[in-house]
Amino acid sequence: MYTSKIFVTVDIILHKCNKILLIKRLKDPFKDCWALPGGFVDENEDLEEAAKRELLEETSINVDTLEQIGAFGKPFRDPRHHTVSIAFYGKVPDETIAIAGDDAKEAYWFSINDLPELAFDHEEIIDKAIQIINK
Repeated sequence: MYTSKIFVTVDIILHKCNKILLIKRLKDPFKDCWALPGGFVDENEDLEEAAKRELLEETSINVDTLEQIGAFGKPFRDPRHHTVSIAFYGKVPDETIAIAGDDAKEAYWFSINDLPELAFDHEEIIDKAIQIINK
């Protein structure tokens, strides 16, 4: 019997008025580093539903729809094990407020033009999202 050691995660690029929402990680790996909201997909969970759940848990923001923009799965993108992340993009009204929760220590809207150093391969994911935003 074959047992996979690859895990599926979701990452969410949430956009408002030229800003992207990032969370400061509460736990390792990359503790205290800025990252996209996201996390592991639960067994038997739909990918978009997982993204909505993770976004709500980590930022208190509830969205109706998200658009899948790509998959990112280079080996060693996560130092714990091999993960494949499905990235989702969403846009929210300018007055949307984020409140950190779950394994997010902080949540902050950063200007697309002034992002901090990011955990994992999140810079690559954001670069892809910016291409979509600028279309």
